[in-house]
Amino acid sequence: MNESSGIDRSRLAVFLSGSGRTLVNLHDRIASGRLEARIVDVVASRQCVGVERAEALGYRPEIVPGEFTSDELLERVCRTGAGLVVLAGYLRRVPVPPELERRIVNIHPALLPGDGTGGRFGGKGLFGTRVHRAVIEAGESQSGCTVHYCDNAYDAGPVILQRACPVHPGDTPEDLGARVFELELETLPDALQLAIDDDRRTV
Repeated sequence: MNESSGIDRSRLAVFLSGSGRTLVNLHDRIASGRLEARIVDVVASRQCVGVERAEALGYRPEIVPGEFTSDELLERVCRTGAGLVVLAGYLRRVPVPPELERRIVNIHPALLPGDGTGGRFGGKGLFGTRVHRAVIEAGESQSGCTVHYCDNAYDAGPVILQRACPVHPGDTPEDLGARVFELELETLPDALQLAIDDDRRTV
């Protein structure tokens, strides 16, 4: 915990829109002691399998349709005491007010350039299978995943951690997506631990 700011980055809010597999993975990592954190809030943008999985794990997910305003998001973070907001396949745009800079984390299923642009495989409309199809069609020999802090541009915030995997000849977007997701299961918890540890070092 950063005592000077009163923010405990090990308290996670997980926002999801789909299967909830990333939430389950984070839960399991925390339970096994491989991620020093606690999930204090779960938000879903719609009714989905992720809601059912969250409930099965003992969480009380709230479905919040539509997009948060900056004030609504800030109020929720303050109310729940979340130190980091983790976008785990969340398909709504999230505003980043100044109070939440470097506190909203996203994982993107491609290698982003880290130069603030989002590159060829990031940006509005590029998510899920669309990303993997774009990578294959571009003839790339590798892809991967990027965990980054969010700012108010799509897929353009500072990179925390990035890992690569090969693109094989004959890959379909689904083939590549499965390979990238396996990489995400390792990379996101490691990146969150880096963010938590980095905050502790500033105390």
